[in-house]
Amino acid sequence: MKTEDNMTQELSNKGFAPATLPTAATTITTDSADILSGETSIPTQGENMPAFHAKPRHADGLLPVVLVIQEIFGVHEHIRDVCRRLAAEGYLAVAPELYFRQGDPADYTDIPTLFSELVSQVPDSQVLADLDHVANWASRHGGDMRNMAATGFCWGGRITWLYAAHNPQLKAAVAWYGKLVGEKTMKQQKQPVDIAVDLNSPVLGLYGGKDDSIPQESVETMRQALRAANASAEIIVYPDAGHAFNADYRPSYHAESARDGWQRMLAWFKQYGVAPKA
Repeated sequence: MKTEDNMTQELSNKGFAPATLPTAATTITTDSADILSGETSIPTQGENMPAFHAKPRHADGLLPVVLVIQEIFGVHEHIRDVCRRLAAEGYLAVAPELYFRQGDPADYTDIPTLFSELVSQVPDSQVLADLDHVANWASRHGGDMRNMAATGFCWGGRITWLYAAHNPQLKAAVAWYGKLVGEKTMKQQKQPVDIAVDLNSPVLGLYGGKDDSIPQESVETMRQALRAANASAEIIVYPDAGHAFNADYRPSYHAESARDGWQRMLAWFKQYGVAPKA
């Protein structure tokens, strides 16, 4: 019989963060035959930040860029595969390890400890500045800065909203089940609801109607803030989905909502001019 330690080690060997136990049988792996992908290092604020990137193997000219912003679990196998999926659609996708100064999510075996000891210690200002450096890196590695989008999941969904208010070069953003309202701290001084009036780029929010961590009241509060700001933004709620419904490696995965959300994301990028050449 496998012990929890054995299972944790197997999970880590497969490229998933141990805090994600248990994984589901629905894990998706994208065919990499036509994709160039791998690890890289991005200079930022005097340090070198690890990142994963993926792009079409036979690219013709500059590529539209998507910054992929991690879940709380870091840039593990699911986020890497999101990059490969975007590369298969014709994008240069880059996912930086945004906790790299504070620690490694793979060192944690449960979500509450991961959040309290690592995730909550990462300042938003640091993250936004690091993402600016990721964008600059992309511009020097085949990316078209005139056609740049961002997408993020869970923790990264919240950051996606914030980044859409931070970087005026961003043309479109899609936030997957990111926190919208909540307590403010010295390291997290604003929530998405606070920056609705400051959005530089159109944002699509994708949320689950059964998400216990993001109640529908907070979604409605955000909608009201967006309407008051006359912001170019839309929030879609999938009634049968919970939190992390796109995370195909977890029991929370809701295939129908995930597929629809993915197509809506690609359509949103295209609508606002972030799309590969026809």
